[in-house]
Amino acid sequence: MRAVVYRETGAAFEVLEVVDRPVPVPGPGEVRVRLERAGVNPTDWKFRANGMHGDFDEVTPGQDGAGTVDAVGPGVDTLAVGDRVWTVLAQHERALGTAAQYTVQPVETLGRLPEGASFDLGASLGVPAVTAHRALTAGDLATRVAPGSMEGLAVLVAGGAGAVGNAAIQLARWAGATVVATVSSEEKAALATAAGAHHVVDYTAGSADDTAAAIEAVAPDGADGVDIVVEVSLADNAAIDARVVRNGGVIAYYADKQGESAPVPVRATFAKNARLQGLILYTLRRDLLRAAIDDVTAAVEAGALRVGEDAGLPLHHYPLEQTAEAHAAVEGGAVGKVLLEL
Repeated sequence: MRAVVYRETGAAFEVLEVVDRPVPVPGPGEVRVRLERAGVNPTDWKFRANGMHGDFDEVTPGQDGAGTVDAVGPGVDTLAVGDRVWTVLAQHERALGTAAQYTVQPVETLGRLPEGASFDLGASLGVPAVTAHRALTAGDLATRVAPGSMEGLAVLVAGGAGAVGNAAIQLARWAGATVVATVSSEEKAALATAAGAHHVVDYTAGSADDTAAAIEAVAPDGADGVDIVVEVSLADNAAIDARVVRNGGVIAYYADKQGESAPVPVRATFAKNARLQGLILYTLRRDLLRAAIDDVTAAVEAGALRVGEDAGLPLHHYPLEQTAEAHAAVEGGAVGKVLLEL
């Protein structure tokens, strides 16, 4: 099979290489997936650049992908040859990710890809959609994401034009929440609106106080604020989040964009009984990961999760041979979803 590999930490064009490798064989509890598309996420280039890929001599990057099961290992009875699936955390603690024609994965980290859902959509789920799900369920306000599960809640999505932001908007709206998104341009405002945000605030239009006031103005019940904040840049936005979150609300942050530490307003957060909730998928409890996979799959079945320009997530396709270019595009802040064609 054709696969992309790297053997040392470094820049994309210096260490990524397209090679021929034997087709892998699934072991107990595993299936082999013939991949059609692979998603490229920021975590992929960060693993490659920073050496966070485990103790392997050779690594094929990629956490997300979509394709068809073409072989099953011993003890597998929940998936069969011919089933369409999507992956998440494919390269976590494994050498073989999704930048390859085939990957072998444990069944518990695979979701079924409903008939009619494209492989482009399947490969765009994974890390973004599961991260969004966990952010929306990190507190006790909503434990699952399903129609009606977030009725009456208000959600603020910081960075509404990003892949996680896009998934959070679509999932929260499907579950019945009122969604406010923050963006940095008119172009990104259009994308967040296309994803389904009820209200969009351009945080570059004024000061942090102006941004907070704009969020308060459109959130249900005015100054009472939002129930859940899905935060991509706590270092930038902690003060805004503390001001706009409701009493008993949750600020769920999933990245360290713009800084590895954040000045959290202590009195403003404890006065509101607010929960500051960090999250990352790699250490997420397996039952929570499975719940997210199941809810995301249900959203796909319902047509509530979409990709493409009209869904606020433009797609950028690269052939496998241009994986370095795809990594560079993500590292450079490409707006939308970068996919590999396999």
